Amino acid sequence: MASTDTTIAGSKAADISNMVVRLTSQYTGRGPTRARTYINEDLVTVVLQDSLTKGERTLVGHDHRELVLSARRAFQQAMRANFVAGIQEILGRQVAVFMSANHAEPDYAVEIFILAPDGRPPAPASNG
Repeated sequence: MASTDTTIAGSKAADISNMVVRLTSQYTGRGPTRARTYINEDLVTVVLQDSLTKGERTLVGHDHRELVLSARRAFQQAMRANFVAGIQEILGRQVAVFMSANHAEPDYAVEIFILAPDGRPPAPASNG
């Protein structure tokens, strides 16, 4: 039975990684080349590598790191609703908290989702 649980968890982790890469690419024009999702009880962590665009890498190389990180924070806020909806759909759990961070050199990002502890199914999405 444990192997089935691991397989299911691995499949869901892969689904989450693919969803985050797809959405990041849709919003920024380029997705990360590596993504790894870790699921631990009520915590989902997605670690992304090599997600900066060529233009962003150029700006970082010319000492405009904070400008790039600020723009990435804005993208992550814009993607928030889709990220949360994707996690809720894949896991069938309500997301209580979403947090996101970026690092320019080396090029890493992390998306963190804290799930509602009671295991309730997700609330219906609103169009507001």
